[in-house]
Amino acid sequence: METKLRLEMWRHALPVLWIGLIVAISFIEAPLKFQAEGITIPLGLGIGRLVFAALNITEAVLLVMLTIVTFWPRVARVSRDRMWWWLALTLVFLFKVAIVRPPLNARTDLVLAGADPGQSLWHYVYIACDLVTLVLLLVIALQAGKAVRRVAREAVTAAGDVSANER
Repeated sequence: METKLRLEMWRHALPVLWIGLIVAISFIEAPLKFQAEGITIPLGLGIGRLVFAALNITEAVLLVMLTIVTFWPRVARVSRDRMWWWLALTLVFLFKVAIVRPPLNARTDLVLAGADPGQSLWHYVYIACDLVTLVLLLVIALQAGKAVRRVAREAVTAAGDVSANER
């Protein structure tokens, strides 16, 4: 019971941490960076490339950790619902990193080389991926929060049964 509770707590904490990272970097740091005095477009793009590469690596680590606590083999059967939310999250992450990031990186290369490639829809696609990711993470965190409460209640009930039997 204790292992199951710990896993559900991790399953709750990981998406909450991931939500914080996306909000802080994608929706706060990225737009504000270009408003700072002395930041040029090439400088901002260079910083953004580093920051988003680090974010994507961190997201990959969080996804691996979430996969482990979701599919831990000895604790419980994985519900279909839980599996589908995890699969959707994984697919959006892979799409963002494998399909959306390369054209954004290529565009950054052009700007850093002095070209003006014009507007890009890929930025909006990346933002949409982050918004979808936020929704998926919120659902996963809420599911895990309910599971934490359920498992904790079961543990308290089991502890009460043990105490009653000891009397």
